[in-house]
This record gives sequence, C-alpha cells and structure tokens, in this order.
Amino acid sequence: MQATDLLLRKTVITDLEIFYLFQCDEKAIQLAAFTPNDPHNKEAYLDKYSKLLIDPTINMQTILWQQSIAGSVSKYEMEGDAEITYWIDRRWWGKGIASAALKKFLTMESARPIFGRIAWDNIGSQKVLEHNGFKLIGKDRGFANARKMEIEEFIFKLEK
Repeated sequence: MQATDLLLRKTVITDLEIFYLFQCDEKAIQLAAFTPNDPHNKEAYLDKYSKLLIDPTINMQTILWQQSIAGSVSKYEMEGDAEITYWIDRRWWGKGIASAALKKFLTMESARPIFGRIAWDNIGSQKVLEHNGFKLIGKDRGFANARKMEIEEFIFKLEK
C-alpha cells in the first residue's frame, strides 16, 4: 500500500449518499453490530449525518483511496469523552486502509484521551485500533441492533 494513495478530506454532504450504501452491506452490518435500528432507512441516515456535519464537536473525514471514496473516520463526543469511529467499504477490507486512515486521522485530531468501542468479535477492527496504539481497557455490554441481542463490546483507549 502506498501512503500517497490515501487521503483524508473533510466530509461533504454528497459523500453521505456513498456512506449510506457502504453501511447497507449486510456482512458489514453484522460485524459492526452497533448500528441504527433500521440501517436501510436512507432518509433517517441522511437526516442524522447531515446534522452531524455541522456539529462543531465532530470531526468527520472522508477516506480517499486511489482517488475513490473508501470510507470515513470521525471523532465525536459521548458523555464528555472523545470517541473514534470508522467505516470502510467491504471491498477495501484487509488492505491496511483503515489502519493507515486512522493513523493519519490521529495526526489531525488532537483530542486525548480518545476511545474506541468495538463488538467483541470484530477482530479486524481490534487490529486497527491496536496498530494505532490503542490499549484494551475494559469491556461492556450493549444492545446490538444488527444482531437483535445484547453483546459484549471491547473498550480501547489512546492516551497520547
């Protein structure tokens, strides 16, 4: 993977249509687990994320890989803590794009500590966080809409 092939740019409203398609992938939905109740409700998706684009506490970046939109990476706040989230189109999984994008994002985003939460069985995402210096600090349980049940989630933290 050439680092020069990967760019991040501020997300714009037209990116949301593509992100919506990414998050409709059934395999990705199951792996992410903590998704909207109805991930196929396009109107709700676009409404929610259009509002988030103008929220000053959110840093939402579009991941460009070889000049194509490959996903997104964002910092948001939950209960006063900075949290990280990312979503990569499945056709780009396993190529190091998520790790490289998060690494680049963390040079742009100064909030620390910053947390990442993942479904216990999302090994790929666990590797992305660990590769970028996040440490497993705990576990929690939460209702995963995609799986229609409560599951364990791992909580990761990056200090510096």
